[in-house]
Amino acid sequence: MAPGGGRGFSRGGRQRSFGETEAEFSKFINKAVITEEQAGPYVPEHRFNDFAIGEHLKKNIAAKGYELPTPIQDKAIPHALVGQDVVGLAETGTGKTAAFLIPLIEKVTTKRGERVLVMAPTRELAVQIEKELAGFARGMGFRGMVAVGGANIGPQITALRHEPAFVIGTPGRLKDLMERRALNLSGFGTVVLDEADRMLDMGFIDDMRFILGTMRTERHTLFFSATMGKDIEKLIGDFLVNPVIISVKTRDTSKNVDQDIVRIPRGGDKFGTLVELLAGQAFNKVLVFGRTKHGVERLARDLKRAGIKADSIHGDKTHGARQRALAAFKEGKVSALIATDVAARGLDIPAVSHVINYDLPSTYEDYVHRIGRTGRADMKGQALTFVEERFGR
Repeated sequence: MAPGGGRGFSRGGRQRSFGETEAEFSKFINKAVITEEQAGPYVPEHRFNDFAIGEHLKKNIAAKGYELPTPIQDKAIPHALVGQDVVGLAETGTGKTAAFLIPLIEKVTTKRGERVLVMAPTRELAVQIEKELAGFARGMGFRGMVAVGGANIGPQITALRHEPAFVIGTPGRLKDLMERRALNLSGFGTVVLDEADRMLDMGFIDDMRFILGTMRTERHTLFFSATMGKDIEKLIGDFLVNPVIISVKTRDTSKNVDQDIVRIPRGGDKFGTLVELLAGQAFNKVLVFGRTKHGVERLARDLKRAGIKADSIHGDKTHGARQRALAAFKEGKVSALIATDVAARGLDIPAVSHVINYDLPSTYEDYVHRIGRTGRADMKGQALTFVEERFGR
């Protein structure tokens, strides 16, 4: 058997994956269709200059190259600015971060002592939100900090002593800091739950309820999710007050992504097929998804041995190692980033040429979020899903 294993990362004894039958994996095939030329681009009701925000913030927004808001920004920002609870339902890559940061930066700068808690499902997303915050709030006299697992908790405790205006973290680390009495949420008047459905999928529901339960009842809550299931509806009902529900979802998968399958015959060389693809000139910035941390690490190692510039990102890596792998991928030093689903949501990785599902996703929803890493910002992308023909043939 070739390095990486012809049988995939995670077979024996596990639950069946989505896409193991002919009927299911037909959903992995869809040609990109660019419709903007016919229907016309989205025309926002506002420009950023129209929003009731300070001039310094407007200048920072312009400096980042923002001129016209995306649909979720256009519709959510006015409600958030007047203190209404907001439920934003939007696909990945639609600008949700700016949709909550812009109004909350304005709130922090105009309301003395205001503090904001932002919960995110992954370390990478929390770090990305803080970077966006730093750009929007440049020179405005307040700070934010990141509280995530996999990093030394000591500096995070020290940062909290300075009472930063924004605390951005993952539920598990936030709860840990609260239990150590380093984080007291009684002074926080605003909370954001970003990628709430992903936090539920990752088993953070109890931590989320614990954290929200310690905050004061009268608070401003902004809630962003790609999906609206029963658990999400219950969470909204329990913790939001008369929220404005904004949905800018269009379809399940990006219209800019060509989707196809790669059939691996019974006994075929799955790893060799991957190496052959990654050696192609067009495959210059590729996300390869696997199901297990061990399998992802092994595949990255075997790809390096085969001459492919590869690295990995998964939950067993330290926070610093994950950030270094992401940076190398963004900078082009690595052409293939091998990832578990931790990388399927919320990350801003420009110009990903291909997404390859080396292991099948657990659900169709996971598939949608994986392939959402390519075909962004009106660029065309390609998603390929490996299907081993011993399944359901």
